[in-house]
Amino acid sequence: MLTGGLWQLGAAIAVFLASHSLATVPAVRRPAESALGRVGFTLAYSVLSLLLLAWVVAAALAAPYVPLWPQAAWMRWLPVLLMPWACMLAAAGLAAPNPFSIGPGGHGFDPARPGILRLTRHPVLWALALWAGVHLVVNGNLAALLLFGPLLTLALAGPRLLDAKRRRRLGEGEWRRLAHATGRPGDGRALLREMGWRPLAAGMLLYGVLILLHPYVIGHNPLP
Repeated sequence: MLTGGLWQLGAAIAVFLASHSLATVPAVRRPAESALGRVGFTLAYSVLSLLLLAWVVAAALAAPYVPLWPQAAWMRWLPVLLMPWACMLAAAGLAAPNPFSIGPGGHGFDPARPGILRLTRHPVLWALALWAGVHLVVNGNLAALLLFGPLLTLALAGPRLLDAKRRRRLGEGEWRRLAHATGRPGDGRALLREMGWRPLAAGMLLYGVLILLHPYVIGHNPLP
């Protein structure tokens, strides 16, 4: 049975996920954008997301520790080895024009030079999946399962759901025109050439910042 602290964590996660789901509903988003403007809506939604994320983190830190599996020594290496890739995926995905998934939108997207989308149409979701997956494995307690389990499920299911949604909205012909060179990671040289070094550097900078802040925000050093 969940204690009060775990109920609070569950509520925080539910509200956080619901806010992200509602933001994609046209009946909710369009009136909000009409009232606030697109830039105002983005800023307001970003502030709300940060506040809700802070609530989730605070609830997770305050939740009682209920162990589910022991932490093996090799598990502590997973975040160190995989989080740099998650950070680079997130940085590249948030900076690249993307008509398919989470990101700054499709304005300026060139289907002949898709950049990080050549690897995957959903780099931010795969970054989320890596982050949630490694933290779930390394923590191994009930609060971590409540926190990272839904996020991992959302990140893994999201690409297929978003592809289907965008395909219906764009139509088959436009989808094929825009997506023909995406999700094809075989051409690594083209990927690096189109993406450039800046997203990779930004991702590694983000990783360094997370390592430095982790002891102060979360309470322990993430390095093995």
